[in-house]
Amino acid sequence: MRPKEYKLKRILDLSMILGGFIFPLLWPFWLIVIFVVPPLIWLEDRGPIFYSQDRIGKNKKIFKVMKFRTMTPDAEKITGAVWSKKDDPRITRIGRLLRITAIDEIPQIINIIKGEMSFVGPRAERPELHEKFVLEINDFDKRLEVTPGLSGLAQIKGSYDLEPKEKLKFDMEYSEKMSLFFDLKIILTSVFNSLSARWDRPDR
Repeated sequence: MRPKEYKLKRILDLSMILGGFIFPLLWPFWLIVIFVVPPLIWLEDRGPIFYSQDRIGKNKKIFKVMKFRTMTPDAEKITGAVWSKKDDPRITRIGRLLRITAIDEIPQIINIIKGEMSFVGPRAERPELHEKFVLEINDFDKRLEVTPGLSGLAQIKGSYDLEPKEKLKFDMEYSEKMSLFFDLKIILTSVFNSLSARWDRPDR
C-alpha cells in the first residue's frame, strides 16, 4: 500500500466512525452499547466495566487499548499474560456474549480516532507475549510494519485462539494484499460474522 493509500485508509477509518454515529438505523445499537452493556457487566460481579491493557503497535509503539471487560476482575493477577484459549474459565457469562458478537471491542474506536489502530490490520499483541513469540517464530516482528486493526484476516479466517505461527501467516498475507478494497471486504465479513453470532466458533 502506497503512502497515498495509507492516507485514504485513514480517511476510511474516520469516515466509518462518523457514519456509524450519525446513521439513524444504528442508533438503537449505540443505545444498547451505552446504556445496557455497562450495567450488565457491572451487575454480574460488581467489577470494573472497562479493561485497559498495554499493546504493541506499528513500529513497536506501545499504547493503551480499552475494551469492555469480559473476564473476572484481576483475571491475570496470578497467571500473568497468557495466550487466549477456547472455553477460558476466566470469561464471564456476559463477557462470552460480548466476545462472540465483538461488542467488547467497541471502545477501541478511541484508539482508531487517535491513529493507534485501524479498522483492519494485524491484531495488536501484548508486548510481553510479542517478545516471547519473536524469540520462537521467525519474522514475527514483521507484523509491526502495519498498523494493528480492530479486525483482520486472521480474525475472519481463523479463531481467537489461533496459534501465533498460524496467525503470522494470515498477517503476512494481509500485508501483501493490503488495499482499500481488501479492507472493505474484511470489514463486511467481520460485520456479517458479528451479526450472525456464530455460537459454535471459539471465543473471539
